[in-house]
Amino acid sequence: MSLFLNNSPRFWIHVCYILASNLVVFSVDESQLFTVPDGWKEPAFTKEDNPKGLLEESSFATLFPKYREAYLKECWPLVQKALGDSHIKATLDLIEGSITVCTTKKTFDPYAVVRARDLIKLLARSVPFEQAVRILEDDMACDIIKIGTLVRTRERFVKRRQRLIGPKGSTLKALELLTNCYVMVQGNTVSALGPFNGLKEVRKVVLDTMKNIHPIYNIKTLMIKRELSKDPELRLQSWERFLPNFRHKNLTKRKEPKKKTTKKEYTPFPPQQPESQIDKELATGEFFLRESVKKRKKMEEIKVKQAEALTKRQEERNRAFIPPKEKPVMKKTNKAPSEAKIDIEAIKAKVRKAKTKKLGAPSVNPVPQTTPAYDKKKKNKG
Repeated sequence: MSLFLNNSPRFWIHVCYILASNLVVFSVDESQLFTVPDGWKEPAFTKEDNPKGLLEESSFATLFPKYREAYLKECWPLVQKALGDSHIKATLDLIEGSITVCTTKKTFDPYAVVRARDLIKLLARSVPFEQAVRILEDDMACDIIKIGTLVRTRERFVKRRQRLIGPKGSTLKALELLTNCYVMVQGNTVSALGPFNGLKEVRKVVLDTMKNIHPIYNIKTLMIKRELSKDPELRLQSWERFLPNFRHKNLTKRKEPKKKTTKKEYTPFPPQQPESQIDKELATGEFFLRESVKKRKKMEEIKVKQAEALTKRQEERNRAFIPPKEKPVMKKTNKAPSEAKIDIEAIKAKVRKAKTKKLGAPSVNPVPQTTPAYDKKKKNKG
């Protein structure tokens, strides 16, 4: 034990030299270093690994909100029983609203108190005990993601948090199935519980959602990765060709200013200085006139301007008395009737003919019956 407590620089230089020589001697293929054999599991930490226990007592405490008090009082015997297997002491203080965990003399696992700390944190974050107790397993970890400060406005934050949950929790359920993690959205935090690889993906999805990237894109990518991992030939290949590349489309166009100013060409010379009033008078010769002449000239200019303004004002007043131009009235010209002679006799004949055609009406001029020619011959013979 005293060997590892040596703080001399010569000792640590010697240790580094030994490690470097071992790396050179026992160099293996890199692909074997990064791959884990199928079915391999880390052996559990038992009391035989640390029979003497811990030298110092370690403790952690956390606060919980008032609405969690009733649930914690109900499940506290189960919490004490779960932590008693690792010989961790837990106390619930309802007056201060805090939970404390600490090691005892029987505690042999130094990491058990850290797992107990994570357990009380999850219980304070509204995670149910049935899920939070899984943190005491060796292959489990937890991650509490703070999302309250990632979005400025409160309304936008609530919308994006609801987008992460999805309709009836469907988005959150899909994320749990793909990452094998339990995810709990509560207030300004997101609590995740599961394996390390799944927690990494959950954190990425949560942060992207708060950055206005819809979680369905990341869920689609996770589904493709899950199918690709089942193929043993594609494990050592790059998956970039299979993964979708979602580009951010900014649909809102930037508002252009009404008055566009064009920049002038750069010139090293300064702009020309404007002429002063004295320079203008010198150019016109007014500078050399007497004061009385100058005043008289100014008064004349003022009188001319006043006369022009007076005429304009008078024109505007007289404009109201000018009658508008009347539109010319179009006279309707009736065409004279055609001087055609009316045949009265033809009209009378038509009337007579119409009366004869009516059913049941007697004819006006009855036509005499004519006997056939062969009847006349018979009469002549007789």
